[in-house]
Amino acid sequence: MQSLGLQQQQKLQQRLSPAQILAVRLLEVPSYELSQRINEELQENPALEEVEDGRESARIGEDEYTEQSADEYQNPLQNEDFDYDAYIQDDEIPDYRLHSTPSGVDDEMTDIPMTAGVSFGEYLKSQVYLTKMDKPHRHIAKFIIGNIDEDGYLRRTAEELSDDLAFREGLNVSEEEITDIIREIQCFDPPGVGAKDLKECLLIQLRQQPATDVTSLAIRVLETAFDDFSKRHFDKVCVKCGVSEEELKQAVQEITRLNPKPGSAWTGTVYDRHLTTVIPDFIVDTREGELVVTLNTGELPELRINREYSQLIEDYASNTANQTTKMKEAVQFVKQKIDSARWFIDAIEQRNETLLKTMNAIIEKQKDFFLEGDSMYLKPMILQDIADMTGYDVSTISRVSNSKYVQTEFGVFPLKYFFTSGMTTTEGEEVSSREVKQIMQEIIAGEDKSRPLTDEQMVKVLAAYGYQIARRTVVKYREQMGIPVARLRKEV
Repeated sequence: MQSLGLQQQQKLQQRLSPAQILAVRLLEVPSYELSQRINEELQENPALEEVEDGRESARIGEDEYTEQSADEYQNPLQNEDFDYDAYIQDDEIPDYRLHSTPSGVDDEMTDIPMTAGVSFGEYLKSQVYLTKMDKPHRHIAKFIIGNIDEDGYLRRTAEELSDDLAFREGLNVSEEEITDIIREIQCFDPPGVGAKDLKECLLIQLRQQPATDVTSLAIRVLETAFDDFSKRHFDKVCVKCGVSEEELKQAVQEITRLNPKPGSAWTGTVYDRHLTTVIPDFIVDTREGELVVTLNTGELPELRINREYSQLIEDYASNTANQTTKMKEAVQFVKQKIDSARWFIDAIEQRNETLLKTMNAIIEKQKDFFLEGDSMYLKPMILQDIADMTGYDVSTISRVSNSKYVQTEFGVFPLKYFFTSGMTTTEGEEVSSREVKQIMQEIIAGEDKSRPLTDEQMVKVLAAYGYQIARRTVVKYREQMGIPVARLRKEV
């Protein structure tokens, strides 16, 4: 029989306190969401209140209250060292807007349009209500729109959609009905949406344009010789359509102005009328040749501890007659709310301090760019570089750079824009991949369009510039910039 024995083990575990978890979560929140987060906390915690205009504010110093452990937070009044004075302050208004925009900085610089708004699918569904469809057909139209991909294509057949409606929605809809609704969706904005393939997408856009000789020829080119056109076999297109090279050139120019991916408008900077306003987290200015960064906190309210809650603890501590079991429970609740409010205020202060320190490190690393505004001045920089400069963990830098924006004299940029890989030139100079991409763009823009450069030729041209990179890297950069292969860049 095997005997049971006791064994003692010692383990080292790291557990985050509620205050630390809150600080981490607020660090990830961009400015345009922080205001909403503050309003939610104001509604949930009565011990926290917004400072009214004209009221004096006083900084809560670290010496004004003692931090409580997790156990103390659960049972604060059971601790014999419970310090009532830590919760009794004359006017607890924290100056949490650490290094906020100083006087003299234009407050109107806070609202910067950025790409954030309704989704592509939501925008299409909103147009359903502008049609003459009845309610059942509107439901079917929205179901069909749900099958349109991010590029704006409907790659499912009417038969497949009819089967799905029968199985998922219990609706018996004929293929003819579905085809009619698809045609109506293809009249929606943006032009070309709901097409089954590229050919149909381009034809839809051309047919929605005013009829001219050029658009008529462009339609004929796509209908008659789409395969040859897509392969840039322009001599064969001329023969099939019975036109000269000059006539074909005008038609090709008309086609190349069309959008091959209608849905891409919602991932770029097009359709500004659908965008909402996003507030940049930082503002970088040049003053007397020096770069100055400020946190954009213009729309955020100032917070303080509710004076009535502090007064309740003061009354309880000073009057033994009030120290009943019921009052003790009430005071315990008040202390918890005050602790929560202070944690929230401290978390915002810590967030602002971390953001500023990180942004200053980025500016120090990319100083030339912030002074000149040219991406050619960007240096290779990774998260670890900024972590080493600030002393923060890489995960902290990642949280700071995620969904944060900075307003500069040259435009608004996401913080991720400044993080880029690098390479070394033949002269031993370290350059960023973004610089190489810009050189590639300039080379392609100036190439002979009748004989565009292949990827192999691009490698040799870049080598002449001093950039020694492999062909696969050229392909990767070209695809990242959305530049097609040489065959598809060929013009008449």
